[in-house]
Amino acid sequence: MLPRRRHELPPTAGLPLRLADLRPGPATLAADIAAQLDTPALELTCSGTAALLIALAALRELKPSRKRVVMPAYTCPLVPLAVHQAGLEPVLCDLRPGHYDMEPHALRAACDEQTLAILPTHLAGRIADVDDTLAVANNVGAFVIEDAAQALGARRDGSSVGLAGDIGFFSLAAGKGLSIYEGGLLAARDPELRERLARTAARIAPPSPGWEWRRSAELLGYAALYRPGGLRLAYGNPLRHALRDGDPVAAVGDDFSLPLPLHAVGRWRQAVGAHAARRLPAFIEQCTARARRHLPRLRAIPGVNVLDDPAGTHGTWPFFFLLLRDQRRRDAALEQLWQAGYGVSRLFIHALPDYAYLDGIVPASDVPNARDFAARSLSIGNSGWLADADMATICDVLETVLRRC
Repeated sequence: MLPRRRHELPPTAGLPLRLADLRPGPATLAADIAAQLDTPALELTCSGTAALLIALAALRELKPSRKRVVMPAYTCPLVPLAVHQAGLEPVLCDLRPGHYDMEPHALRAACDEQTLAILPTHLAGRIADVDDTLAVANNVGAFVIEDAAQALGARRDGSSVGLAGDIGFFSLAAGKGLSIYEGGLLAARDPELRERLARTAARIAPPSPGWEWRRSAELLGYAALYRPGGLRLAYGNPLRHALRDGDPVAAVGDDFSLPLPLHAVGRWRQAVGAHAARRLPAFIEQCTARARRHLPRLRAIPGVNVLDDPAGTHGTWPFFFLLLRDQRRRDAALEQLWQAGYGVSRLFIHALPDYAYLDGIVPASDVPNARDFAARSLSIGNSGWLADADMATICDVLETVLRRC
């Protein structure tokens, strides 16, 4: 195993907060991000999951007889939890082999006249095939909700992701680019649907002083610790403790429970986000430039597939997402890298049917491609603290593992 790096690198590229960001100011975060992305008005929510919950509640009012929501079988476990909390039925769709998109034939088989919505997912900042989802949705009369939780700032045909379907949502959680510790944004092209989303948010996510105090304290902790000197305490030590306990789900933060919180975001956190948002476009450009510098070396490693974007799209690069030849080689690489402080991790531990706590929420499904995807994937954080020497070390380990195994 590699000797532990002196300062911990994060598994994702978050925008570090500055002391000046913490001062009071106007609560213009949603308007500021909408102006940067050139989108219609955005609805600020307390999390990306809350944004999905609000979207589902609004769409259910429009088509109350429909109960099914189709999603990739490899995605964040919060997605089926949100669907379940909304009183709807999660339906899993297997992936294309070796890819994050839903398999076209499986998608068509999963959708029918009971389908309320389909959720294409822009995983890891990469751009999903929304066009195929739109074709299927139009055929069965379903809505399309773009899960862009990990893709704030990504573009498709020159426009922000989240606008090709009926609704899109982004996450402002810790480590996901711009963060107010927990937060989310809802987008919709149709003015009437935007108004419905705003009304639904006001009804089901009212102000909560208790939750706002908690999130404000967590945001202060994020501001203090999201830097190399603090990440060992906030991220590295809990990660290693969970792995020593044999709990990879806890190690990556995949352990969630119901009910999911729903509340409005307070003015101070909005102001913090608005201050930091001024640096967001430059931050995204820096992440992209850093990715372009490291991608050739990663792609040159035999047996490594680095997920990238389709032609005409420009994703964001919070981290690099890799598929290795098989689980044995992936595990051998993680044996050396996961606890060494280089920001190498896993995204989601399982395909959705394989989380024990989702039993009874998601159906038992035969999703071999999603299980293979989970078994062969790993991620490399693309933070501003990732030095060329760090990436060289990571690549050396991958090359050695793939050569020996």
